[in-house]
Amino acid sequence: MAAMTRPLLNRRLAEFGTTIFAEMSALAVRTGAINLGQGFPDTDGPDEIREAAVRALRDGRGNQYPPGPGVPELRTAIAEHQLKRYGLAYDPDTEVLVTAGATEAIAASLLALVEPGDEVIALEPYYDSYAASIAMAGGARVPVTLRPQEGPGGGAAGGRFVLDLDELRAAVTDRTRLILLNTPHNPTGTVLTREELTAVAELAVERDLLVVTDEVYEHLVFGGAEHVPIASLPGMRERTVTISSAGKTYSFTGWKIGWVTASPELTTAVRSAKQFLTFVSGGPFQYAIAEALRLPDTYYDDLRAGLEARRNLLSDGLAEAGFGVHRPAGTYFVTADIRPLGASDGIAFCRELPERCGVVAIPTAVFYDHRAQGAPFVRFAFCKRRGVLDEAVSRLKRLAV
Repeated sequence: MAAMTRPLLNRRLAEFGTTIFAEMSALAVRTGAINLGQGFPDTDGPDEIREAAVRALRDGRGNQYPPGPGVPELRTAIAEHQLKRYGLAYDPDTEVLVTAGATEAIAASLLALVEPGDEVIALEPYYDSYAASIAMAGGARVPVTLRPQEGPGGGAAGGRFVLDLDELRAAVTDRTRLILLNTPHNPTGTVLTREELTAVAELAVERDLLVVTDEVYEHLVFGGAEHVPIASLPGMRERTVTISSAGKTYSFTGWKIGWVTASPELTTAVRSAKQFLTFVSGGPFQYAIAEALRLPDTYYDDLRAGLEARRNLLSDGLAEAGFGVHRPAGTYFVTADIRPLGASDGIAFCRELPERCGVVAIPTAVFYDHRAQGAPFVRFAFCKRRGVLDEAVSRLKRLAV
Protein backbone atom coordinates (compact mmCIF):
# COMPACT_ATOMS: atom_id res chain seq x y z
CA MET A 1 0.00 0.00 0.00
CA ALA A 2 1.38 3.38 -1.00
CA ALA A 3 2.09 5.86 1.78
CA MET A 4 -0.50 8.57 2.23
CA THR A 5 0.87 12.02 1.47
CA ARG A 6 -1.92 14.00 3.11
CA PRO A 7 -1.85 14.19 6.94
CA LEU A 8 -4.55 12.07 8.53
CA LEU A 9 -5.56 14.60 11.17
CA ASN A 10 -7.40 17.60 9.74
CA ARG A 11 -5.50 20.85 9.95
CA ARG A 12 -7.93 22.46 12.39
CA LEU A 13 -6.79 19.94 15.02
CA ALA A 14 -3.17 19.61 13.95
CA GLU A 15 -1.91 21.67 16.90
CA PHE A 16 -3.67 19.40 19.41
CA GLY A 17 -1.89 16.19 20.29
CA THR A 18 -2.08 14.17 23.48
CA THR A 19 -3.37 16.38 26.27
CA ILE A 20 -1.02 17.46 29.01
CA PHE A 21 -3.32 15.70 31.48
CA ALA A 22 -2.74 12.33 29.81
CA GLU A 23 1.01 12.92 29.68
CA MET A 24 1.35 13.92 33.31
CA SER A 25 -1.02 11.24 34.60
CA ALA A 26 1.02 8.61 32.75
CA LEU A 27 4.15 10.09 34.35
CA ALA A 28 2.53 9.79 37.78
CA VAL A 29 1.77 6.10 37.17
CA ARG A 30 5.27 5.38 35.85
CA THR A 31 7.03 7.07 38.76
CA GLY A 32 4.57 6.31 41.55
CA ALA A 33 4.24 10.04 42.19
CA ILE A 34 1.29 11.71 43.90
CA ASN A 35 -0.87 13.11 41.12
CA LEU A 36 -1.89 16.68 41.91
CA GLY A 37 -2.19 17.39 38.21
CA GLN A 38 -5.57 16.26 36.94
CA GLY A 39 -8.52 17.85 38.71
CA PHE A 40 -10.65 15.06 40.04
CA PRO A 41 -11.44 14.15 43.67
CA ASP A 42 -10.01 10.95 45.13
CA THR A 43 -13.22 10.21 47.05
CA ASP A 44 -16.79 9.79 45.79
CA GLY A 45 -19.57 12.23 46.47
CA PRO A 46 -22.54 11.79 48.82
CA ASP A 47 -23.64 8.21 49.49
CA GLU A 48 -27.30 9.11 49.03
CA ILE A 49 -26.64 10.41 45.53
CA ARG A 50 -24.68 7.31 44.56
CA GLU A 51 -27.56 5.19 45.89
CA ALA A 52 -30.01 7.30 43.89
CA ALA A 53 -28.16 6.26 40.73
CA VAL A 54 -28.26 2.59 41.79
CA ARG A 55 -31.98 2.90 42.50
CA ALA A 56 -32.59 4.41 39.06
CA LEU A 57 -30.67 1.54 37.44
CA ARG A 58 -32.67 -1.06 39.33
CA ASP A 59 -35.98 0.67 38.64
CA GLY A 60 -35.24 0.82 34.93
CA ARG A 61 -35.14 4.62 34.77
CA GLY A 62 -32.70 5.81 32.16
CA ASN A 63 -31.40 2.42 31.05
CA GLN A 64 -32.71 3.14 27.57
CA TYR A 65 -32.31 6.39 25.64
CA PRO A 66 -33.47 9.29 27.79
CA PRO A 67 -35.18 12.27 26.12
CA GLY A 68 -32.81 14.29 23.94
CA PRO A 69 -32.95 17.46 26.08
CA GLY A 70 -32.50 15.43 29.28
CA VAL A 71 -34.94 13.76 31.66
CA PRO A 72 -37.68 16.14 32.85
CA GLU A 73 -36.79 15.59 36.52
CA LEU A 74 -33.25 16.87 35.97
CA ARG A 75 -34.25 19.80 33.76
CA THR A 76 -36.75 20.88 36.41
CA ALA A 77 -34.13 20.57 39.16
CA ILE A 78 -31.65 22.66 37.13
CA ALA A 79 -34.25 25.37 36.60
CA GLU A 80 -35.09 25.36 40.32
CA HIS A 81 -31.38 25.63 41.18
CA GLN A 82 -30.87 28.66 38.92
CA LEU A 83 -33.90 30.39 40.37
CA LYS A 84 -33.08 29.64 44.01
CA ARG A 85 -29.38 30.49 43.80
CA TYR A 86 -29.33 33.38 41.36
CA GLY A 87 -32.89 34.56 40.72
CA LEU A 88 -32.65 33.37 37.11
CA ALA A 89 -35.94 31.91 35.85
CA TYR A 90 -35.62 29.32 33.08
CA ASP A 91 -38.33 27.17 31.49
CA PRO A 92 -37.20 23.55 31.98
CA ASP A 93 -38.86 22.54 28.70
CA THR A 94 -37.39 25.18 26.39
CA GLU A 95 -34.41 26.74 28.18
CA VAL A 96 -32.53 23.82 29.74
CA LEU A 97 -30.41 21.22 27.93
CA VAL A 98 -28.60 18.29 29.56
CA THR A 99 -25.20 17.39 28.08
CA ALA A 100 -22.41 14.83 28.47
CA GLY A 101 -20.54 17.03 30.92
CA ALA A 102 -19.57 20.66 30.50
CA THR A 103 -16.96 19.74 27.87
CA GLU A 104 -19.68 18.65 25.45
CA ALA A 105 -21.76 21.70 26.31
CA ILE A 106 -18.84 23.97 25.40
CA ALA A 107 -18.16 22.10 22.16
CA ALA A 108 -21.83 22.06 21.14
CA SER A 109 -22.22 25.76 21.93
CA LEU A 110 -19.25 26.77 19.83
CA LEU A 111 -20.13 24.42 16.97
CA ALA A 112 -23.65 25.83 16.97
CA LEU A 113 -22.89 29.53 17.30
CA VAL A 114 -19.57 30.10 15.50
CA GLU A 115 -19.16 30.36 11.73
CA PRO A 116 -15.78 29.75 10.09
CA GLY A 117 -13.72 32.91 10.48
CA ASP A 118 -15.64 34.26 13.46
CA GLU A 119 -13.42 35.48 16.28
CA VAL A 120 -13.88 34.03 19.75
CA ILE A 121 -12.33 35.85 22.69
CA ALA A 122 -11.10 33.53 25.45
CA LEU A 123 -9.43 34.44 28.70
CA GLU A 124 -5.99 32.86 28.89
CA PRO A 125 -4.82 30.71 30.49
CA TYR A 126 -7.80 28.68 29.31
CA TYR A 127 -8.93 25.10 29.72
CA ASP A 128 -7.53 23.16 26.79
CA SER A 129 -10.89 22.05 25.35
CA TYR A 130 -11.76 25.68 24.62
CA ALA A 131 -9.04 25.99 22.01
CA ALA A 132 -9.95 22.66 20.41
CA SER A 133 -13.66 23.49 20.30
CA ILE A 134 -13.01 26.89 18.71
CA ALA A 135 -10.81 25.17 16.13
CA MET A 136 -13.42 22.50 15.36
CA ALA A 137 -15.97 25.25 14.77
CA GLY A 138 -13.57 26.99 12.38
CA GLY A 139 -13.33 30.04 14.61
CA ALA A 140 -10.32 32.22 15.24
CA ARG A 141 -9.07 32.21 18.84
CA VAL A 142 -8.35 35.65 20.31
CA PRO A 143 -6.73 35.37 23.75
CA VAL A 144 -7.00 38.06 26.43
CA THR A 145 -4.48 37.37 29.17
CA LEU A 146 -5.25 37.33 32.89
CA ARG A 147 -2.18 38.75 34.61
CA PRO A 148 -1.14 38.41 38.25
CA GLN A 149 -1.37 41.57 40.28
CA GLU A 150 1.06 42.33 43.04
CA GLY A 151 0.58 40.49 46.29
CA PRO A 152 0.58 42.00 49.77
CA GLY A 153 4.38 41.97 50.04
CA GLY A 154 5.02 43.45 46.61
CA GLY A 155 5.91 41.26 43.67
CA ALA A 156 3.52 38.96 41.86
CA ALA A 157 3.29 36.09 44.34
CA GLY A 158 0.05 36.14 46.28
CA GLY A 159 -1.92 38.42 43.94
CA ARG A 160 -5.04 37.39 42.03
CA PHE A 161 -4.98 37.11 38.26
CA VAL A 162 -6.75 40.15 36.85
CA LEU A 163 -8.73 40.78 33.67
CA ASP A 164 -7.54 43.95 31.92
CA LEU A 165 -10.83 45.42 30.71
CA ASP A 166 -9.08 47.80 28.32
CA GLU A 167 -7.29 44.87 26.71
CA LEU A 168 -10.60 43.02 26.43
CA ARG A 169 -12.27 45.98 24.77
CA ALA A 170 -9.37 46.38 22.35
CA ALA A 171 -9.63 42.70 21.37
CA VAL A 172 -13.17 43.11 20.01
CA THR A 173 -13.36 43.62 16.26
CA ASP A 174 -16.10 43.53 13.64
CA ARG A 175 -15.40 39.78 13.32
CA THR A 176 -15.92 39.01 17.02
CA ARG A 177 -18.84 36.62 17.54
CA LEU A 178 -18.65 35.78 21.21
CA ILE A 179 -16.73 35.97 24.46
CA LEU A 180 -15.94 32.66 26.15
CA LEU A 181 -15.79 33.19 29.92
CA ASN A 182 -14.82 30.89 32.78
CA THR A 183 -15.53 31.97 36.34
CA PRO A 184 -14.51 30.73 38.84
CA HIS A 185 -11.50 30.42 36.56
CA ASN A 186 -9.45 27.31 35.89
CA PRO A 187 -6.45 27.30 36.26
CA THR A 188 -5.84 30.61 38.06
CA GLY A 189 -8.59 30.34 40.69
CA THR A 190 -9.75 33.88 39.97
CA VAL A 191 -13.41 34.67 40.59
CA LEU A 192 -14.44 37.55 38.37
CA THR A 193 -16.01 40.32 40.44
CA ARG A 194 -19.43 41.83 39.87
CA GLU A 195 -17.70 44.99 38.65
CA GLU A 196 -15.57 43.09 36.14
CA LEU A 197 -18.54 41.11 34.87
CA THR A 198 -20.65 44.25 34.59
CA ALA A 199 -17.99 45.75 32.33
CA VAL A 200 -17.94 42.57 30.21
CA ALA A 201 -21.73 42.64 30.00
CA GLU A 202 -21.79 46.28 28.93
CA LEU A 203 -19.24 45.51 26.21
CA ALA A 204 -21.27 42.51 24.99
CA VAL A 205 -24.44 44.61 24.77
CA GLU A 206 -22.66 47.53 23.10
CA ARG A 207 -21.01 45.32 20.45
CA ASP A 208 -23.90 42.82 20.14
CA LEU A 209 -21.82 39.83 21.22
CA LEU A 210 -22.85 36.45 22.56
CA VAL A 211 -21.31 35.14 25.76
CA VAL A 212 -20.68 31.47 26.55
CA THR A 213 -19.82 31.11 30.23
CA ASP A 214 -18.37 28.02 31.90
CA GLU A 215 -19.44 28.06 35.55
CA VAL A 216 -18.68 24.49 36.64
CA TYR A 217 -16.92 25.73 39.79
CA GLU A 218 -19.85 27.94 40.78
CA HIS A 219 -20.14 26.42 44.27
CA LEU A 220 -16.38 26.29 44.95
CA VAL A 221 -15.70 29.86 46.10
CA PHE A 222 -13.82 30.83 49.26
CA GLY A 223 -13.06 33.65 51.63
CA GLY A 224 -16.17 35.68 50.94
CA ALA A 225 -15.83 35.61 47.16
CA GLU A 226 -19.15 35.79 45.29
CA HIS A 227 -20.03 33.87 42.16
CA VAL A 228 -22.09 36.11 39.88
CA PRO A 229 -23.61 34.52 36.75
CA ILE A 230 -23.21 37.03 33.95
CA ALA A 231 -26.66 36.01 32.69
CA SER A 232 -28.10 37.76 35.76
CA LEU A 233 -26.76 41.17 34.68
CA PRO A 234 -28.76 43.70 32.64
CA GLY A 235 -29.09 42.86 28.96
CA MET A 236 -27.36 39.46 29.26
CA ARG A 237 -30.02 36.79 29.71
CA GLU A 238 -30.93 36.70 26.02
CA ARG A 239 -27.31 36.66 24.79
CA THR A 240 -25.72 34.25 27.30
CA VAL A 241 -25.25 30.47 27.24
CA THR A 242 -24.56 29.40 30.83
CA ILE A 243 -22.83 26.04 31.31
CA SER A 244 -22.35 24.02 34.48
CA SER A 245 -22.08 20.40 35.55
CA ALA A 246 -22.40 17.96 38.42
CA GLY A 247 -18.87 16.60 38.45
CA LYS A 248 -17.11 19.34 40.40
CA THR A 249 -19.94 20.12 42.83
CA TYR A 250 -20.89 16.56 43.74
CA SER A 251 -17.59 14.70 43.16
CA PHE A 252 -18.91 12.31 40.53
CA THR A 253 -16.73 13.41 37.62
CA GLY A 254 -17.08 10.08 35.82
CA TRP A 255 -20.82 10.46 35.42
CA LYS A 256 -20.38 13.31 32.91
CA ILE A 257 -23.65 15.15 33.54
CA GLY A 258 -23.58 18.77 32.44
CA TRP A 259 -26.14 21.31 31.33
CA VAL A 260 -26.89 24.49 29.45
CA THR A 261 -29.34 27.21 30.45
CA ALA A 262 -30.16 29.87 27.89
CA SER A 263 -32.98 31.53 25.98
CA PRO A 264 -35.17 29.21 23.85
CA GLU A 265 -33.41 30.35 20.68
CA LEU A 266 -29.91 29.75 22.04
CA THR A 267 -30.88 26.45 23.65
CA THR A 268 -32.36 25.24 20.37
CA ALA A 269 -29.19 26.21 18.53
CA VAL A 270 -26.94 24.37 20.99
CA ARG A 271 -29.21 21.31 20.95
CA SER A 272 -28.98 21.24 17.15
CA ALA A 273 -25.24 20.57 17.46
CA LYS A 274 -25.35 18.47 20.65
CA GLN A 275 -27.78 15.92 19.17
CA PHE A 276 -25.14 14.87 16.65
CA LEU A 277 -22.38 14.51 19.24
CA THR A 278 -23.55 12.10 21.95
CA PHE A 279 -27.30 12.46 21.26
CA VAL A 280 -27.97 11.43 24.88
CA SER A 281 -25.96 10.04 27.79
CA GLY A 282 -25.99 9.03 31.44
CA GLY A 283 -29.68 8.22 31.79
CA PRO A 284 -29.70 6.78 35.34
CA PHE A 285 -27.19 9.37 36.51
CA GLN A 286 -29.49 12.17 35.39
CA TYR A 287 -32.10 11.06 37.92
CA ALA A 288 -29.47 10.97 40.66
CA ILE A 289 -28.19 14.47 39.87
CA ALA A 290 -31.76 15.76 39.98
CA GLU A 291 -31.73 14.69 43.63
CA ALA A 292 -28.25 16.13 44.18
CA LEU A 293 -29.35 19.58 43.04
CA ARG A 294 -31.88 19.58 45.87
CA LEU A 295 -29.38 18.84 48.64
CA PRO A 296 -29.66 21.24 51.59
CA ASP A 297 -27.52 24.36 51.90
CA THR A 298 -25.44 22.62 54.56
CA TYR A 299 -24.02 20.33 51.87
CA TYR A 300 -22.60 23.29 49.93
CA ASP A 301 -21.36 24.97 53.11
CA ASP A 302 -19.52 21.82 54.18
CA LEU A 303 -18.11 21.32 50.66
CA ARG A 304 -16.68 24.84 50.60
CA ALA A 305 -15.30 24.65 54.14
CA GLY A 306 -13.57 21.33 53.49
CA LEU A 307 -12.03 22.50 50.24
CA GLU A 308 -10.97 25.83 51.71
CA ALA A 309 -9.10 24.02 54.49
CA ARG A 310 -7.32 21.88 51.91
CA ARG A 311 -6.59 24.93 49.79
CA ASN A 312 -4.88 26.50 52.79
CA LEU A 313 -2.95 23.34 53.60
CA LEU A 314 -1.53 23.04 50.08
CA SER A 315 -0.98 26.79 49.62
CA ASP A 316 0.92 27.06 52.90
CA GLY A 317 2.96 23.97 52.07
CA LEU A 318 3.89 25.30 48.63
CA ALA A 319 4.99 28.60 50.20
CA GLU A 320 7.15 26.71 52.71
CA ALA A 321 8.65 24.74 49.83
CA GLY A 322 9.74 27.98 48.20
CA PHE A 323 7.08 28.59 45.56
CA GLY A 324 5.39 31.89 44.98
CA VAL A 325 1.74 31.08 45.72
CA HIS A 326 -1.38 32.63 44.21
CA ARG A 327 -4.02 31.55 46.72
CA PRO A 328 -7.22 30.98 44.72
CA ALA A 329 -10.62 32.51 45.47
CA GLY A 330 -12.34 29.62 43.70
CA THR A 331 -11.99 26.22 41.94
CA TYR A 332 -9.78 23.53 43.44
CA PHE A 333 -6.48 24.54 41.93
CA VAL A 334 -3.52 26.54 43.24
CA THR A 335 -1.25 28.35 40.79
CA ALA A 336 2.36 28.51 41.93
CA ASP A 337 5.28 30.55 40.57
CA ILE A 338 8.52 28.55 40.18
CA ARG A 339 10.83 31.53 39.78
CA PRO A 340 11.62 31.77 43.52
CA LEU A 341 12.99 28.23 43.16
CA GLY A 342 15.38 29.36 40.44
CA ALA A 343 13.35 27.87 37.58
CA SER A 344 11.51 29.55 34.72
CA ASP A 345 10.29 26.77 32.38
CA GLY A 346 7.16 25.22 33.88
CA ILE A 347 6.95 22.43 31.31
CA ALA A 348 10.48 21.20 32.02
CA PHE A 349 9.92 21.71 35.75
CA CYS A 350 6.78 19.55 35.78
CA ARG A 351 8.43 16.79 33.76
CA GLU A 352 11.27 16.67 36.29
CA LEU A 353 9.20 17.12 39.45
CA PRO A 354 8.09 13.47 39.86
CA GLU A 355 11.69 12.28 39.90
CA ARG A 356 12.81 15.13 42.15
CA CYS A 357 10.18 14.79 44.87
CA GLY A 358 7.42 12.37 43.81
CA VAL A 359 4.65 14.87 42.96
CA VAL A 360 2.94 15.65 39.64
CA ALA A 361 1.68 19.12 38.68
CA ILE A 362 0.49 20.69 35.42
CA PRO A 363 2.51 23.40 33.61
CA THR A 364 0.22 26.36 33.04
CA ALA A 365 2.01 27.41 29.85
CA VAL A 366 0.06 24.80 27.86
CA PHE A 367 -3.09 26.87 28.51
CA TYR A 368 -1.67 30.00 26.86
CA ASP A 369 -1.24 31.18 23.31
CA HIS A 370 1.34 33.60 24.73
CA ARG A 371 3.47 30.81 26.19
CA ALA A 372 5.99 33.19 27.76
CA GLN A 373 3.24 34.66 29.95
CA GLY A 374 2.53 31.27 31.48
CA ALA A 375 6.03 29.79 31.47
CA PRO A 376 6.84 30.27 35.18
CA PHE A 377 3.52 28.99 36.53
CA VAL A 378 2.40 25.47 37.48
CA ARG A 379 -0.96 24.23 38.75
CA PHE A 380 -1.62 21.91 41.68
CA ALA A 381 -5.00 20.36 42.54
CA PHE A 382 -6.12 20.27 46.18
CA CYS A 383 -9.31 18.19 45.70
CA LYS A 384 -7.62 15.23 47.38
CA ARG A 385 -7.79 13.59 50.80
CA ARG A 386 -5.99 15.49 53.54
CA GLY A 387 -3.51 12.65 54.09
CA VAL A 388 -2.56 12.73 50.41
CA LEU A 389 -2.00 16.49 50.57
CA ASP A 390 0.04 16.17 53.76
CA GLU A 391 2.33 13.66 52.06
CA ALA A 392 2.57 15.77 48.91
CA VAL A 393 3.53 18.83 50.96
CA SER A 394 6.15 16.82 52.82
CA ARG A 395 7.66 15.72 49.51
CA LEU A 396 7.53 19.20 47.98
CA LYS A 397 9.46 20.66 50.88
CA ARG A 398 12.48 18.71 49.65
CA LEU A 399 12.75 21.38 46.97
CA ALA A 400 13.55 23.98 49.63
CA VAL A 401 16.47 22.00 51.05
